[in-house]
Amino acid sequence: MMTGNHVSHAHNKTRRRFYPNLQTKKFYIPDEDKWITLKISAAGIRTINKKGVSTALKEAREKGYLK
Repeated sequence: MMTGNHVSHAHNKTRRRFYPNLQTKKFYIPDEDKWITLKISAAGIRTINKKGVSTALKEAREKGYLK
């Protein structure tokens, strides 16, 4: 999460928050023959589409993102 300002046409500034674009998505893992549900950002979905779900999960476990 990041913070910033709403800036109106009159240039009034009020604080706001930028939240990640989280989605709930199911992925099929053919190695384990099961479905998993992840709450993942849109950028994370693009990474999984690029690398493949098995590779992305392996890297996430190595970095400590998953248990």
